[in-house]
Amino acid sequence: MQNAHSQGAPEPAQARNSTRFWGAAAVTVCAAAVAWWLGAATGQPGEHDPSRTPQAATTPGGENGTPVTAGSATQRGAQHTAAPSEAAGSAADPLLAEGLRDRIEAMLMDAGDVADPQALKQRLAQLVSQHFPPDLATRALALAERYVDYRVALGGLHAPQDLNDPGALRGALEARQKVRSQFFDDAEYNALFAREAELDRYTLARLEATRNTQLSAEQRTQALQDAEAELSPQRRAERNAATAHMAAAEQTASFNAQNTDERTRHTVRAAQYGEPAAQAMAQLDREEQNWQQRLAQYSEARARQGEGAALQQLRQRLFSPEEQLRIDAALALRRLQPTASGS
Repeated sequence: MQNAHSQGAPEPAQARNSTRFWGAAAVTVCAAAVAWWLGAATGQPGEHDPSRTPQAATTPGGENGTPVTAGSATQRGAQHTAAPSEAAGSAADPLLAEGLRDRIEAMLMDAGDVADPQALKQRLAQLVSQHFPPDLATRALALAERYVDYRVALGGLHAPQDLNDPGALRGALEARQKVRSQFFDDAEYNALFAREAELDRYTLARLEATRNTQLSAEQRTQALQDAEAELSPQRRAERNAATAHMAAAEQTASFNAQNTDERTRHTVRAAQYGEPAAQAMAQLDREEQNWQQRLAQYSEARARQGEGAALQQLRQRLFSPEEQLRIDAALALRRLQPTASGS
């Protein structure tokens, strides 16, 4: 068999990124929906319980100085239609570049646990120069302030009761889309959300196809193929790369369930995929085990002592800023998989 290295097997980081993006859609649509909802509406920096939402969460970032509030009828982007192109923002606008949302989320993380949106915005004003260059700082702060208001507005949405119900999930996605359109224009939306929205549409199309009992096997296959055809070339390439690792991921899950030792794993993988790929998979095993151990330590500390300064310090000590953005969704998935091992 041709080994994985000659097939262009991704390095550990590349494999990890591609499978994390596509794995839920390809393996567990329900888990993807839960991770999406939790990541979008709860437990993230700058998000707030609806009961704590102020009566006027306002920022002066609207068109022509018009205030943008969670209930305003003049919110910008109200007629927004998502563009199908790559979410890298406008090439002529350095602010709306790839990674914009990650930078805003990192700034929110640095701001700490601030419940009041206005206080949070004041904290962001102190931090913006650490995350954006001087020539972009003013616009970046205005956008980040609207992002705070957007997250407050998300707090008023409700997660779908049945994440296996395509209609309920579609309704939730549409509700979230309306909130996004209220606060961001087309270019901003693309820079912040287009990549994720494309995956949402693909995930929903797969769920609708698999749950539709009126479809024949041939019709279901065609519907799934149509869903994939709607992906952009870049997303399709990412999915193909991730799919190439699904068999190996399933094999790893089987190894974990059987507590297969490291030597046996390496022997089987080297024979099936080649020595370079076996070594890369072993490295992924070690990284995943370390990640799960840190998640378990953090989860136990939170259950034991609750939220507070000590837990925040532990969070910052155990996880990088990028990892901190994924903690809550990862813990939600652990709760969905109570039998998952710590590896």
